[in-house]
Amino acid sequence: MTNLLLIAYLDIKESLRSKWFYVYAVVFGGLMALFFITGVSDAVVMGFTGLSRMLLIFIQVTIIILPIFILITTVKSISGDRESNVLEYMLSFPVSLKEYYWGKMLGRFATVFLPVFFALILGVIFGIVKGGDLPWNMIFLYSALLFSLCFVFLGLAFFLSSIVKSTDIALGSSFVVWITLLAFIDIALIGLMLQNRINDDLIITLAMLNPIEVFRIGAITLFDPELTVIGPVAYYLLDSLGSSLLILYAVIYPIVLGGLFAWFGYIAFKRKDLL
Repeated sequence: MTNLLLIAYLDIKESLRSKWFYVYAVVFGGLMALFFITGVSDAVVMGFTGLSRMLLIFIQVTIIILPIFILITTVKSISGDRESNVLEYMLSFPVSLKEYYWGKMLGRFATVFLPVFFALILGVIFGIVKGGDLPWNMIFLYSALLFSLCFVFLGLAFFLSSIVKSTDIALGSSFVVWITLLAFIDIALIGLMLQNRINDDLIITLAMLNPIEVFRIGAITLFDPELTVIGPVAYYLLDSLGSSLLILYAVIYPIVLGGLFAWFGYIAFKRKDLL
């Protein structure tokens, strides 16, 4: 356990020395500051105002930016150490492969989740200062959704980083994964597919296997329990799961999926040529 925490600490220090971490932190912290300056929280759109309005916009930005940030900054974690011979140096110490792999993942999770979480806290503090009503249940659930989204893409990034040797291939793979998932993010695409007489259950099931779409639906449920913004598909989802189970699924499914990807990455990391 001590070695695992040391590896995590070293990875955090390495991230803090990298420019990407500060760009990542400034992007999300800057977005919240931009919302304050432009008065987004004072606007009323579809009945949302105050902190609810701010979180609604923050969600839309997070869906697009967060996955690609996590993928491109994390996918080089193991493959980059292998190319630069850092992995060979680290394994010369009494550190097991298990401690190295999970320590790297723990440290990287801290650096990708905490800036986003602190940006959310910044919005909460702003809401308190303005004296508005704070939807605490919504804040807690949205924090859980952010946690699950970070975890699933972190697991996916470590899986990709473990099965490839070149950082160029790792980066290319991460972009392909991101673009593929984004291609199935919009429920409107499902409407087009329905016109081709494909089985409705199959289409919606495939869409709900996409972690980005799951996060989107779960986040919309927090603001709109009836899911009126996604049209007729809402009836199927609410009849099948209900609002509460839908949010629970949106939190648990990405965590389970990310854990599976991380475990498969660890298996591949152990079995293949490390150097």
